[in-house]
Amino acid sequence: MSFLPTPLHPAVVHFPIVFAVLAPIFAIGALIAIRRGSRPLVAWGMTTVLVAGLAGSSWLALETGEQQEDRVEAVVPEPAFEAHEESAEAFLAASIALLAITLVGFAPRGVGTAGRALTVVGAVVLMGMGYRVGHSGGALVYEHNAGAAYAAPGGDVSVVRPSRPR
Repeated sequence: MSFLPTPLHPAVVHFPIVFAVLAPIFAIGALIAIRRGSRPLVAWGMTTVLVAGLAGSSWLALETGEQQEDRVEAVVPEPAFEAHEESAEAFLAASIALLAITLVGFAPRGVGTAGRALTVVGAVVLMGMGYRVGHSGGALVYEHNAGAAYAAPGGDVSVVRPSRPR
């Protein structure tokens, strides 16, 4: 008995999306806090943890997608699948690069300031890249019926809903 959903990929992909949306907000908030006198180590720490979560969850989303690749490729046209995979790989690479830039934000004086400013810019860019990955993944599901790869034999995709107490 497994407590993890099957397939796992659709459950995991929402984490990098959330982190990508929150990263610019946290980075800007940290810049404001530092400008108001907070120590960069304290103020920038939360942004760094968030960006590390972004990189880690991006890796996990890519790995779970690759685990399900053969099964979904049998249902989805290859060009659509490849577009999603390539945008996900670029998103992972960019999230790792953003983590490296975010770590530069801990450096003293001008180098740290530049690292923090670049993190804000990179986080906004990454949010746009995340939209692209999510959009192409949604197209796999809603336009190309990727979920059919997990349909019960005979095409029964009905869901049994528990009865509600009255």
